[in-house]
Amino acid sequence: MAKQELARFLRARRESLPPADVGLPADRRRRTPGLRREEVAELAHMSVDYYVRLEQARGPRPSPRILDALTGALRLTRAERRHLFQLAGTGPTPPPGPVRSVRPQVAALLERMPDTAAIVTDAAYDVLAWNPLAQAVLGYDQQLNLARRRFADTGGFGYVESSSAEEFGHIAVSRLRRAAERYPRDEALQLLLTELRAGSEEFVHIWNTDPVHEPGHRTKVVQHPEVGALRLNCDVLLVPDDDQQVVFITADAGTPSARALRHLSASVR
Repeated sequence: MAKQELARFLRARRESLPPADVGLPADRRRRTPGLRREEVAELAHMSVDYYVRLEQARGPRPSPRILDALTGALRLTRAERRHLFQLAGTGPTPPPGPVRSVRPQVAALLERMPDTAAIVTDAAYDVLAWNPLAQAVLGYDQQLNLARRRFADTGGFGYVESSSAEEFGHIAVSRLRRAAERYPRDEALQLLLTELRAGSEEFVHIWNTDPVHEPGHRTKVVQHPEVGALRLNCDVLLVPDDDQQVVFITADAGTPSARALRHLSASVR
């Protein structure tokens, strides 16, 4: 256990965390930036004395439960969490589940791209956010799960090229398998997998092949009820700290699909 390095890391993260980020009011009487030690202790549900001893490099090796509590209290990223466990000389426990909230900066990015359909999905393929053009193109009117939509046929526009649907099926299963390995304690993910196994022989077959896919470029064709067939490009931007993906949906310039996207974009402005 690297006590001195752990103490410095905790102190640096505490001093850099604005009180407003954890729901605390700003206090002009604060002599130093960031949180007070007693505030971190309260957020982590531990004694002030114990936390102070950690920051002074006098404490015992913290347990994984304590480290997880500090991760939440100090709003650590995934990389910072791994580093925290490393400093404590303890193997990290699996995260409790996928991040199901979208960073404000990522949400704002969607709104700044009115001519590009864009969505944000978490590790379990829940659609967490979308912009107006994505709603117009793909029929999103509520939060949904793309794997469930693909394998359980829960509505929305269908693929007109079976090859596109087959490819996405393997991509979805690959991502869900990796999510199941990373988040074995997440009840919502386990319920989704149980549902898909019970309702789709195709899902079970693909799962048993253990497919491996990396995020990248993909082309799909959807049948839109207003503008007809759309040939769309899907490109992925990773948000690694949150294990999320931003999918940008466009059409090749000068094509009928590009003109149809411009029509749909104008209709939702």
